[in-house]
Amino acid sequence: MKKILLALSLSGALLGGSAAWAEQVAAAPASSEIAAAADGAALVPAAEAPAAAAPVPAAEEPKLDSGDTAWILVSTALVLLMTIPGLALFYGGMVRKKNVLSTMAHSFAAAAIVSITWVAVGYTLAFGEGNAFIGGLDKLMLAGITTDALTGTIPEILFVIFQMTFAIITVAIITGSIAERMKFGAFVAFITVWSVVVYAPVTHWVWGGGWLGSDGALDFAGGTVVHINSGVAGLVAAYMLGKRMGLGRESMAPHNLTLTVIGASLVWVGWFGFNGGSALGANGSAGYALVATQVAAAAAAAAWLITEKVVRGKSSVLGGASGAVAGLVVITPAAGFVTVGGAMAMGLIGGVVCFWGITALKRALKADDSLDAFGLHGVGGIVGAILTAFFASPFIMGDKAPADVMHQLWVQVEGVLATAAYSAVLTFVILKVIDLAIGIRVGSDDERMGLDLSQHGERIE
Repeated sequence: MKKILLALSLSGALLGGSAAWAEQVAAAPASSEIAAAADGAALVPAAEAPAAAAPVPAAEEPKLDSGDTAWILVSTALVLLMTIPGLALFYGGMVRKKNVLSTMAHSFAAAAIVSITWVAVGYTLAFGEGNAFIGGLDKLMLAGITTDALTGTIPEILFVIFQMTFAIITVAIITGSIAERMKFGAFVAFITVWSVVVYAPVTHWVWGGGWLGSDGALDFAGGTVVHINSGVAGLVAAYMLGKRMGLGRESMAPHNLTLTVIGASLVWVGWFGFNGGSALGANGSAGYALVATQVAAAAAAAAWLITEKVVRGKSSVLGGASGAVAGLVVITPAAGFVTVGGAMAMGLIGGVVCFWGITALKRALKADDSLDAFGLHGVGGIVGAILTAFFASPFIMGDKAPADVMHQLWVQVEGVLATAAYSAVLTFVILKVIDLAIGIRVGSDDERMGLDLSQHGERIE
């Protein structure tokens, strides 16, 4: 893969006419000068003075839009809803009863810890002025962000917390791969470091002025930044932790699918803020993103249920919920770029491919991806990123649509490979250091007892 090291070209200095004009002499004629002929008989007008150039209007300053601001306020709450309680319930219902609280605690801890790392250093590394690979430290602890500072037509401080919710759910998604066997202290250490050294740089590459964005990578709401990043990290973590005790010999059926369906439903609703809010305005782009999101989720759920019926003989409730999530993941990088027909096609493809991801591919990889974080988010993110190159439409994007599909496909693949490689290597390094320091997996007795009791001293009766 060729590496393109393009630094962000900062906006150039505004060019404006600044020449000073000398004061005009009041007594001079304004339009012409009369010259007398030598014989005094003819009067000839002299050449007219050139007219003064019209002043160039100054570039219009961005202004706060209350409608856009209101929509992003709502979207921020919706995205946070996706993690707590959405993902917490979705994952919590799929584990065994003795691990429900510990699994839900992962999502809750992600919301608490990443909120701190994001405002402290994550935001500036992602969106601060830096180079092609990492942002600078100019906004450390949100320095310099006043109440009047804007990002587009919304307050920058609102943009900070909107993006914070993306960082939170990215970290929380990883926990689907490590459920039922990771020490809580090791988990806290891992997400503290990972959110800074993995999530923030990848965000900068795509959205913060980094090299992937400069190359033209399309990622409307986080297919690369959120889903591929977290899915690959989860797969690496699953390998490093090893398989759960008794896997394949003991029943590990979900203890309460009611919680899972409620969680999936909350995730679906919250995704409107995830994709629709990424338009950063209350506009047509947001509206199309909402429709694309709904259609893709519905199509993927239907495709999954049909595929499951053909392969297994029955369509399961868990399958329907998983299919909807698969469709939401697949459409995320393309939500603001594709037509409704494109969204439906992406959902149908995503539902089938993600079903394969959690069945045949999972068996081939031989990893205990407990709750299918890689199968749904990693695979779905990769499929969505690639399909975006084919379905990005001039009808939606206008002149910004890719002119060359094959070139755009290469750019999308480049983003997939770079993100996967970076996330995999750094995740391995972080977990290896933590494992050497304090260990990452609970002891066998603690695992048999259940993480609710062994890690938190609580249990559900």
